[in-house]
Amino acid sequence: MSLDGALLHCVKEELSALVGARVEKVRMPSREEIVITLRILSGSGKGSHDVIFSANSAAARVHIATFTSELPKQPPMLCMLLRKRLGGGKLSAVRQDGLERILFLDFDCVNEIGDPVVYTIAAEIMGRNSNIILLSGGKIVESIRHVPDSPRRVLPNMEYELPPRRERLNILECSVGEVIRELESRSGRLAKALPEILEGISPVFAREAAFRACGDVDAACGLYDTEKARLAEFLNEAKAALGGQGGKFVLITDDTGKKRDFSFVRIEQYGNAVRVSEFPTASALLEDFYSEESGSERRRQRSRELMKTLNTAYERALRKLELRKKELSECASREELKMFGDLINANIFRLEKGMTKCTLENFYGSGTVEIPLDARLTPQQNAQKYYAEYRKLDNAEKKLSELIESGAAEVGYLDSVLDSASRAQSDEELSEIKRELAKQGYLRLPKDDKSRGAKQKPTEPLEFKSSDGYEILVGRNNRQNDLLTLKTARAADLWLHTKNIAGSHVIVKNPDGGTVPEKTITEAAILAAYHSRARSSSGVPVDCTAVRFVKKPAGAKPGMVIFTNNRTLYVTPDEEAVNSLKDNRKEQHQ
Repeated sequence: MSLDGALLHCVKEELSALVGARVEKVRMPSREEIVITLRILSGSGKGSHDVIFSANSAAARVHIATFTSELPKQPPMLCMLLRKRLGGGKLSAVRQDGLERILFLDFDCVNEIGDPVVYTIAAEIMGRNSNIILLSGGKIVESIRHVPDSPRRVLPNMEYELPPRRERLNILECSVGEVIRELESRSGRLAKALPEILEGISPVFAREAAFRACGDVDAACGLYDTEKARLAEFLNEAKAALGGQGGKFVLITDDTGKKRDFSFVRIEQYGNAVRVSEFPTASALLEDFYSEESGSERRRQRSRELMKTLNTAYERALRKLELRKKELSECASREELKMFGDLINANIFRLEKGMTKCTLENFYGSGTVEIPLDARLTPQQNAQKYYAEYRKLDNAEKKLSELIESGAAEVGYLDSVLDSASRAQSDEELSEIKRELAKQGYLRLPKDDKSRGAKQKPTEPLEFKSSDGYEILVGRNNRQNDLLTLKTARAADLWLHTKNIAGSHVIVKNPDGGTVPEKTITEAAILAAYHSRARSSSGVPVDCTAVRFVKKPAGAKPGMVIFTNNRTLYVTPDEEAVNSLKDNRKEQHQ
């Protein structure tokens, strides 16, 4: 659901209380979000207040927020520009054009030469066309989104134009009678006609109006007198709420816990089929509704940055590995070089300086062999040259074999980190992966990066319960895999991992040391396959052994182990089965 103009009016009233506050900070937690911290020096609202502006198509909004998100390592250019232009400025006005979905925040600032200047932030909250624009003197300074190919272009140094606006009634300025008279001339559904008459109202508000008037969200526009009276009562209630009297900022949540709708009036159309929560302010309501979506979007952006770094390192390691394998294949000719040297030495009396080639009997095989010679060298020097090339390739083969082994381990390690990063579901998990990569030397964390915190509490492994009642733990990343397998697990516990496929370590707790039921082992194997690179595959091979047979070689990278006495199961990842095992765990805690 998108934010409508009526609720945006309520946000405007809340922001108006910050008029006179100074700009203290400007931050951009993501490329589509701006957070401006305003400080009030005295009075009841004394202190700092964060105002968030988002142009994200799924979570476009403006409201006072409690900002705690992690910031990017390098502020975007737009953030630097806003800091330069708005830093120390004073919020002088908050404006809205009727009940349109645009808020204007005016700031009294000072330019580079000390002259006063007014900058305006235009927050256009219009779904996929949402934008946050910095204006000065009616001209666009910069914006989150540039719009070059449109009748209404949004580019720096262009005159700012308001979006096209339909002529509709403003419920704050017209009478309820005018709305009802306009409805009498319409046909079709009331819930569809009302947004065409009133500006700034959402579909949920229009449906609620129909329900309050007629008891049916699909009611027609032709109303009886009693229905008109009930509609007038509801519209007056809405007018009072927008005027700051008796408003109910409500959030509608369905039976699965998913947030569905919100409004500034009581919502009764769903009956007992939903849960309705009330909030003291419009900002508190919007922050709660959008917190999960905006947090997920920021996490996706940080994950993309991390994945880009990982992919670059992975591709570089893969190229180095392939190059070394190619060089190793070239070393296969070294025995032929030694043979050439031996044949030349055996026939040195038949050769002389100046020859470019010779044909000699091959006493290592049969027939003769033609050997190229350097005419500038004596026969003995030619033989020594071939011996030197042989020794060079022989040494290279030994070194390359070691490098290929370590390179293959690096490729496998980076593949496992890529898998962990692709499955990360929280900021804490991403931070753990970043700390792991920093420790391995793949990236450098800035001093102000929260991932540097050595005292940060590590995340817990995923917990499940098998059908037979056995506890199953699943690692989220390589560092956690090490802790789970080498520290947490006991010798009699079972260890599972996808065969030659990046994935999580899975531990089946076996406190009494007895035989673990086959059904539990299969369920644990499904968890291992599901939390791996092979999540979308079928017939995934999963190795299983006792923890006592799992060892970590000296110097091995995080998450890398060797094991023996294993058997291999073949399973197909099943999300429904995984959720069932998760529910078993929740029931145990309850």
